[in-house]
Amino acid sequence: MSDLPRKAVTRTAKLAALPLGIAGRATWGFGKRIVGESAELVGRELQQRTAEQLFKVLGELKGGAMKFGQALSVFESALPEEVAGPYRAALTKLQEAAPPMPTRTVHAVLEERLGEGWHELFLEFEDKPAAAASIGQVHRGVWHDGREVAVKVQYPGAGEALLSDLNQLSRFSRLLGPLIPGMDIKPLIAELKDRVSEELDYGLEAQAQQAHAEEFTDDPDVVVPQVVHQSDQVLVTEWIDGIPLSEIISDGTQEQRDRAGQLLARFLFSGPARTGLLHADPHPGNFRLLPGGPEGEDDWRLGVLDFGTVDRLPGGLPATIGESLRMTLDGEAEAVYELLCAEGFVKKTIELDPEAVLDYLLPIIEPAQVEEFTFTRGWMRSQAARIADPRSPAYQLGKQLNLPPSYLLIHRVTLSTIGVLCQLGSTVRMREELEEWLPGFVPEDPVDGAPSVAEA
Repeated sequence: MSDLPRKAVTRTAKLAALPLGIAGRATWGFGKRIVGESAELVGRELQQRTAEQLFKVLGELKGGAMKFGQALSVFESALPEEVAGPYRAALTKLQEAAPPMPTRTVHAVLEERLGEGWHELFLEFEDKPAAAASIGQVHRGVWHDGREVAVKVQYPGAGEALLSDLNQLSRFSRLLGPLIPGMDIKPLIAELKDRVSEELDYGLEAQAQQAHAEEFTDDPDVVVPQVVHQSDQVLVTEWIDGIPLSEIISDGTQEQRDRAGQLLARFLFSGPARTGLLHADPHPGNFRLLPGGPEGEDDWRLGVLDFGTVDRLPGGLPATIGESLRMTLDGEAEAVYELLCAEGFVKKTIELDPEAVLDYLLPIIEPAQVEEFTFTRGWMRSQAARIADPRSPAYQLGKQLNLPPSYLLIHRVTLSTIGVLCQLGSTVRMREELEEWLPGFVPEDPVDGAPSVAEA
């Protein structure tokens, strides 16, 4: 039994409506301009209608369609403001909620996976979902031992829907380009497809979440809920209350924005160093701000949810990242170029000017050049425009660089986190986090291998 639209023809038709709808509305807009309406007003109306259809289609289908929408949502800060406005509200909805599946379906999954007496495992169970996302929805309950819990129930047919959607989206990825100008959609979809089997495996998710929960137990800054129970298609974890990051983005104080941004950066770099795992789904729906940080109840901690997608990095983030970042900041063009060549970022058949590579990288790593940096949508847009404009040297050089497969997920997670920091508009001491957690960023003492304070 499933309430996901599972027939390929049904889902294909709904997804095909996205680019066809864009084309149809463009024709409608052209007609409106012929009869004398303002191009600016027509453009805004076109964008608003497109945004509404985007959420309606991606949200209704859940599965890979919604997963794709969530991945896009963190990059809205790269859009020109006149385009971003209409899309922002629609994309933000995808970070927190989707139309829920019926109660009868939820009960059927729980009975199949937990047994006929599944009710006895709970003192309380709320049929109305607390959150609904791409492959499952979350219900609030009280476990039989009195703990408040989040019960994550996977949609029946989610795996089939994920692959079907992503395959279909890949077929017309070029037509979806206007949704995020300057962004190559196809590699994003390919990377999401590569993670499908992991995303559906709640056993792997439970292992990753418990590893984080144990490592961050009693941490003053980061809270990860403990795993309570896990079976196929059902994952029960401790419940945490907090303010969704999407609400901080829309209505938070500057103090909350700055604290959230600092903790996001800290979790991005400290997580792999402490657990050997990189949380790889950093959209705002997966984070909460909780009261009770190091400075007391008026301070904040970061609650982290959803470990369905992780990158396994036993040694933490590759030292190459820290080394190349440090050498770029020091202006060591030749050394940076040699390292990038050795790691496969520059193909052997291509020869580039090391100074040009340095000029390409420096603006991107501006947040690491200063003691603290304020992330803004304007800064993100300037970077996106510089790299996406075919007339710019940065665009031409970027096309010649290569991203090795082992860095794909790290690259996406880093960009996504920066996108969220720009949505927050937070001021972050990024260099402080890099010095503390990123291997290779602080040079080692040549005598005993310990970090050299003088050199750092």
